[in-house]
Amino acid sequence: MFLRNIIIMRRIIFLICLSVFLLSAKDLLANELPNNKFGIHLAQPHLEDIKKTAELVNGSGGDWGYITLVIQENDRNNGKWQAIFDLLREYHLIPIIRLATRAEGENWRRPEKKDAGDWVSFLDSLNWVVKERYIVLFNEPNHGSEWGGEIGAKDYGEVSFEFAKKLKEKNKDFFVMLAGFDASAPSWPPGMEDEEVFLKKIVSAKSEIFDYIDGWASHSYPNPGFIGMPWQSGRGTVKTYVWELAVLKELGVKKDLPVFVTETGWNSQKLSSETVARYFKEAYDGVWLPDSRVRAVTPFVFDYQGDPFLGFSWKLPASVATSEKTFYPQYYTVQSLPKTAGEPDQIEKGEMAVDLPAKMVAHSNFEFNIHLKNTGQGYWDKSGGYRISLALQGDKKFEHFIGDIKDLKPGQENDLSFFIKTNGNFGRSEAKLTLLKNGKPIIEGKTWKFEVLPLPSLNFKVDLLPKLKSNGSDFEIQIFNRNEVLVYKKKGLQVVNGKGKLSEVQNIIPGDRYRVVVLKPYYLPRQTHIVFKKQGNELSFKGMIAVDFDQNGKFDLQDIKTLFRNIGLLKFWLP
Repeated sequence: MFLRNIIIMRRIIFLICLSVFLLSAKDLLANELPNNKFGIHLAQPHLEDIKKTAELVNGSGGDWGYITLVIQENDRNNGKWQAIFDLLREYHLIPIIRLATRAEGENWRRPEKKDAGDWVSFLDSLNWVVKERYIVLFNEPNHGSEWGGEIGAKDYGEVSFEFAKKLKEKNKDFFVMLAGFDASAPSWPPGMEDEEVFLKKIVSAKSEIFDYIDGWASHSYPNPGFIGMPWQSGRGTVKTYVWELAVLKELGVKKDLPVFVTETGWNSQKLSSETVARYFKEAYDGVWLPDSRVRAVTPFVFDYQGDPFLGFSWKLPASVATSEKTFYPQYYTVQSLPKTAGEPDQIEKGEMAVDLPAKMVAHSNFEFNIHLKNTGQGYWDKSGGYRISLALQGDKKFEHFIGDIKDLKPGQENDLSFFIKTNGNFGRSEAKLTLLKNGKPIIEGKTWKFEVLPLPSLNFKVDLLPKLKSNGSDFEIQIFNRNEVLVYKKKGLQVVNGKGKLSEVQNIIPGDRYRVVVLKPYYLPRQTHIVFKKQGNELSFKGMIAVDFDQNGKFDLQDIKTLFRNIGLLKFWLP
C-alpha cells in the first residue's frame, strides 16, 4: 500500500509540473508578437524604392517586413536619416542598420574603439521606427578589405565589444549583432580568414562580448559561385546560419540567438532568372519560414545596376525594363508568397489635452478640441487602429462624437473635434477619454467630473431711442462663446416696456463668459457680456438707435440715402 501511494504521488507531481510547463509555454506563445520574416537589402533608400520594397515584403497579407540599410560614418546626417526612418514608419518597414566606416582606396577604413561614442550619439538621436533598434557591427571582417586591408579577429572583437557595450548602456532597446561573415572565405592571411577560425579568435580574446549581443547576422549564401541548391545544408548554403550557431555552441556561447539572414541570394548572371525565382520560393518555403530561429531574411540586393553586384539585383536594368515589368521574376514570386501581418512593439508616447467644463446644461450641443501630440514611434491614424474613446460612468449618458485621427506622425500635433449632445438627464457624473491602438490603451486622460444642469433663463432690458416706450415682437438675441462662435440665437422675442426674457438658454456652460448681442430691424445692434449662472441671469443693453435703415448692421451714407427714398422710416423716431 505504501509503495502504491508513492507511485500515485509521483504521478500527481508529474501532472502538476506538466500543467505548469504547458501554461508557461502558452503564456510565452501568447506574448510572442506576430512577425513577418520577409525583407530585402536596399543599397540606396530612395522614396520610390522604399514604396516598391514595401509592396514586395508586405504583399500577400504581410505587414511590417524588414529592410537592411547601410549607414556610413560620413553620412551621419540626422535630418536625412530621420526622414528615411519616418518613411519606413509610414510604409511599415523595420530597419536593420549596418554600420560602415568609409572607403579608403580599395579598402574600408578600420574602425576604432574611440569611434563608438560618436556612433552611439548619432544612433540614439534618431526616433526609431520600432522599439527594437537593430544594429549590425560592420561587414565581413574576415575579409581584410573590410578591415583596413588586413584581417584582425582580436581587434574586431575588442572594437565590437566597445560598440556593443556603449550601445546597450545608452539604450537597452538597441538590438546588437556582430557582422555577417563570409562563410566560404579560405584561411589566407592577411587578406582572408576562415570564419570558424575567426570566431574562435574572437571568443578567445573577448568572450564577454556575447553579454551584449542579442542576435546573429548571417550571410547565408548558396555557394559555390552563388548557384547552390536551396535544399542543401551546411556551411556555404542557405542554411549557413545553422552551421554558425553550432560553431558558437561549441565555443561556449550559451545564448539562443535569433537569426537575421541579412544577405543571401543567387547570381542571375550564372542562372536563369526563372531558376533564381524558383530557388527563392523553395528556400522560403522549405528553410527560412519553417525555422523558428530565423527572425528575418533580407536578400541582397534590391537594386544594383553595376559590377560587382549586377547579378544579384532584383530590379531590371533600365535598358530592358518596361512599364509592366520592372523587376526580375523573383520579385513577383516572393511578393506573391503568403506572409504574416507583423505586429512589432512600438514605443507609444504622447500627450492628450482637452479643457472640459465642470458644468453643462441639458438639451444642448457643445464642441471641444482634443489636442494630441505624438512623441512616440507610432504613426497615429485611424487605418492603423488609433482612435479616442470616451468611457462614461453611471446613468448620466449623453450622445457624443469624436473626430478621426489622421496622419499624425511622431513629432506632430493636431486637434480633434469632440462633440457632445446632452439630453434631459440632470445630475453629476464622470468620464474619461482614452487614446487606443487596436483596442489597447496608450494614453489615458484625467477623470472628468461634471454636472448637467437644467436650462437657465435670461432676463434683459433694452430701450429703443428716442421712443418713450420700448415694445416689439421682432427682437433677436445672439450668444457667442469665448472663441467668438455663435452658440445660440433666438428670433421673434417679445419686449414690453423695455423688458424681455429668454426662458431657456441652450448650449452654454455655466461659469463661462459670453458675448450677448441684441438685434432689431432698422436699429443698430447692441452688445454686452455676461457670465451665466444656474439662475438669476440678468443684463442691460445700451439704448438702440434707429439709424440702420439699410439693415447692414452699421450707420453710413447708405442709410441716409435709404431714409430719403423712404420717408416712412421716420416712424421709428416718433414717440
